[in-house]
Amino acid sequence: MNVLLDFAATGRIGPLHCGMPLTGAEEVLGPGRPHPQIVMKGPDFDGYPYAWGGLELVVTRRHVSGISLRLDPGSVARLPPEVLPDAGAYAATVLREDFTAALDAAGCGYVTNAVLTFDEQSAVTTRPAGVNVLFGVPVAGVAVPDRSRFHLEFLDKQTA
Repeated sequence: MNVLLDFAATGRIGPLHCGMPLTGAEEVLGPGRPHPQIVMKGPDFDGYPYAWGGLELVVTRRHVSGISLRLDPGSVARLPPEVLPDAGAYAATVLREDFTAALDAAGCGYVTNAVLTFDEQSAVTTRPAGVNVLFGVPVAGVAVPDRSRFHLEFLDKQTA
C-alpha cells in the first residue's frame, strides 16, 4: 500500500519519474520487456510500454512519458525489487473505499475523474501529482470476496 500511496501522491515510483531517459530507467530496472509494436517497429516507435511485471513505462522519444502500476484483483502483484526493496508477492486486492481512505489519511487530495467514471468503473485523479487511479468491478471468474464492490485496477501517470 505504501508504494501505491507514494506513487499517487508524488507521481514517482522510487527513482522513476516521467521525463527521465529510458536508459536511466533501464539502469535502475534492467532491460524491460518491450511492447510487440516496439519489437516490430524498432526502439524509436513511440507511445508503447516497456514492462517489468506489473510496472509499465510508456516511452516517447526514448524518454519516460508514462508510468503505470497494474493490479489484478484476486491475484498477487509483483514489482521489481529496485522499486520495492522487499520485493515479493503482495495481495493485489484493494477496495476503492480502503484506497481513498488511505489517500485521505495520507493527506493526498483527489477529485473524481468524470472522463474515466462510467458503467462499472470509477476513477479519481490525485492532486497535485495528477495520477489517475482506476477502480472496477471484477469480471466473472475473478476470485474476490465481494464481486459487487469496486477494486483498484491500476494507477497511471502521463505527461501532458
